[in-house]
Amino acid sequence: MEQDNALAGTLRISNLTPLDRVVVDKVLAGERITDEDCLYLFEHKDLTFLGLLADLVRRRKNGKKTYFNRNFHVEPTNVCVYSCTFCSYSLRIKKREEGWELTMDQVLDQVKKFDNQPVTEVHIVGGVMPQYDFDFYTELYRRIKSHRPELHIKALTPVEYHYVFKKAKMSYEEGMKAMVNAGLDSMPGGGAEIFHPEIRDQIAGGKCSGDEWLEMHRVLHNLGKRSNATMLYGHIEQYWHRVDHMRQLRELQDETGGFQTFIPLKYRNQGNALSHLPEVSVIEDLKQYAIGRIYLDNFDHVKAYWPMIGRRTAQLSLSFGVDDMDGTIDDTTKIYSMAGAEDQHPAMSTVELVDMIRKAGYDPIERDTLYRVVNDFTGVTTESLAN
Repeated sequence: MEQDNALAGTLRISNLTPLDRVVVDKVLAGERITDEDCLYLFEHKDLTFLGLLADLVRRRKNGKKTYFNRNFHVEPTNVCVYSCTFCSYSLRIKKREEGWELTMDQVLDQVKKFDNQPVTEVHIVGGVMPQYDFDFYTELYRRIKSHRPELHIKALTPVEYHYVFKKAKMSYEEGMKAMVNAGLDSMPGGGAEIFHPEIRDQIAGGKCSGDEWLEMHRVLHNLGKRSNATMLYGHIEQYWHRVDHMRQLRELQDETGGFQTFIPLKYRNQGNALSHLPEVSVIEDLKQYAIGRIYLDNFDHVKAYWPMIGRRTAQLSLSFGVDDMDGTIDDTTKIYSMAGAEDQHPAMSTVELVDMIRKAGYDPIERDTLYRVVNDFTGVTTESLAN
């Protein structure tokens, strides 16, 4: 309430337009803003205004808590049957000798490297190739669970599952139920890109459609599992495409309640077919985080994926609606470093994450994948952690 009153006082002495007041009054009252309101924020409002509103929503939902987890990534291959124009990571089959294609045992060896470390999640995602089929992934999940039952498997996006199930001649319902029975715990948010077909067909033609992406999540949610949601921004889309994308996420969340966090993903322009496009500014990054937090009122969390935007921007984002910093990663993902992300060796220790969150004025909370508290570092000094 004190924060609400402070914000209200700050905004009321500001030079607000009638449209500004409509949005402010809705946010102060805890009401949902419309698509038109959202587009207005994108097109007309500055970071100070957006940051005040987004931080209010963030604090109402999570106070000063800022979450992270101890995780690692396994990327079975960077060779792919698809040729997304924005992707700097995957190689077409004709160049497969330049990439990697791990065997089942090699994937399991990567998992076993973390046996003596307090990680809680393995994040599995990569290119789409025929050998990584239904039998491969169900067997992989079973073997991971047999080796380390408590390790949370967050694996594959609807892009991979759509290909796998189609090849196996299975429905989404049959396929997802089998994956869950094999050990799948949740699904990451990748592959969403931009839902609107006039953009999706240009940057991700041939992959599952926006409707199919949403349906895969719907099926998983109906099985009692959770997932995340992303949006790739800063390329050829316009603001209204972003609003359309977030609207569809909000509608599915109204229906299932299965999404945990929204993750805006910045387009990075090195080594892909869209390299002629300049990358958007940090101001645009923070604007997207803030508006996503204000608009997606039924999402509990907004995440800044620090390996993609860099540590400094991620730290800044905590004042623009973000309450999750993803995880320690431990230098196991190459997806964004290959696209030109600022951090070419994405790994952060728990001490570094705690320190970064605390210096931004927030309380560091280690979570598991389902946002259950593992460690509350609010009153713990970084010196004691380091020791």
